[in-house]
Amino acid sequence: MDKVNQTRVTEFLLLGLSGKLEQEEILFGLFFSMYLVTIIGNSLIILAISWDSHLHTPMYFFLANLSFVDICFTSITIPKMLVNHMMGSKSISFVGCMTQIYLFITFINMDGFLLSVMAYDRYVAISSPLHYTMIMRPKLCLLLLAVSWIITNLHALLHTLLMVRLTFCSNSTLHHFFCDPYPVLKLSCSDTFINVLMALIVGGLTSISPFTCIIVSYVYIFSNVLKLPSAQGIKKALSTCGSHITVVSLFYGAILGVYMHPSSSYSVQDIVATVIFTVVTPLVNPFIYSLRNNDMKGAIRKLIFRILVLSDPQFRTF
Repeated sequence: MDKVNQTRVTEFLLLGLSGKLEQEEILFGLFFSMYLVTIIGNSLIILAISWDSHLHTPMYFFLANLSFVDICFTSITIPKMLVNHMMGSKSISFVGCMTQIYLFITFINMDGFLLSVMAYDRYVAISSPLHYTMIMRPKLCLLLLAVSWIITNLHALLHTLLMVRLTFCSNSTLHHFFCDPYPVLKLSCSDTFINVLMALIVGGLTSISPFTCIIVSYVYIFSNVLKLPSAQGIKKALSTCGSHITVVSLFYGAILGVYMHPSSSYSVQDIVATVIFTVVTPLVNPFIYSLRNNDMKGAIRKLIFRILVLSDPQFRTF
């Protein structure tokens, strides 16, 4: 009997966000629309920054990379859910599930690292504006980006390899819309002590370090801003950080709501919080960064105009 119970599963069942057909139809339309807006919005940010030479600065370099990560982050969860709905299936293969876990850990941590690097960039811009270009030189920006990718991929690889070695028995049903590492770990019928320990130590360091960097950067930013002689100068300095603070609050607020409280099972509140940082945050990031940024709005308007002109047969040249 034990031998039968410990047969390795070849697939998991993703029950999604609702078990009712009519609600699933509504959710399908909602998530499909949100995914399209996320892809279009973040792609416009990347293209606008790439095509406008005035935006070839460290701040916009990191913003373009954040938009790219947000596209990837959303694309590892929503498309599979949409395909399953269209095919009338709720399954995901074991390999597919492990791949989702690896990519999920990579991109969620990359989001945090990029937000911390952007906070440091704002600190340098406000505290040392005359030396900004000398400090935030291209080589340093590329080095920060490369180190972030290396750390996040190594962390994801460690956690995924530890997950692969586990045995998953008869229960392979996930009350979720993707293979979130924490709920998948709960399905294992083997000892998960090492997984939990590594998640606390390595995962904790990988998650807390960027957040600490952000907090320290803003402590120094606010201490420097308060030394400015005029209220106009203070307002101008803080306006450059407003969008970043909003994104950080939304992203980390949702993560803290899911992973930083003891819970024996995934509740509705946990799933809602997960939807916020996996779907909503990548969706709203382009709007947050563009609506309050005149340079970004101008670049996007130019880009859209250029696209419309090139798509109009009357303006094409042969």
